[in-house]
Amino acid sequence: MSFFIKEIIKNKLRKLTPDEILHYSAEYGFAITRTQADQIVHYLRTSAPNPFDQADRDRFMMELAKITDQKTAAAAQQLMDEVIKSYGMEHLFEN
Repeated sequence: MSFFIKEIIKNKLRKLTPDEILHYSAEYGFAITRTQADQIVHYLRTSAPNPFDQADRDRFMMELAKITDQKTAAAAQQLMDEVIKSYGMEHLFEN
């Protein structure tokens, strides 16, 4: 079952659109521009980071800090950690 869940999450990341990024950023209180949303989507599609691999998550957060700023990347990391914990999926993200 965990393989199936992981594939769903990876697929969702690959198919995110700039409009979805903008929607989620507004929903969770992040200030993201259209250009930044485009750059994030481009990175996700070209790099295809594995969110279940700590090294890939770290690289993505570094890239997110370059695209936006360190404060936004840190807030995104905190939000991701909270979501993972709230859904009880910590075991999927441990390496």
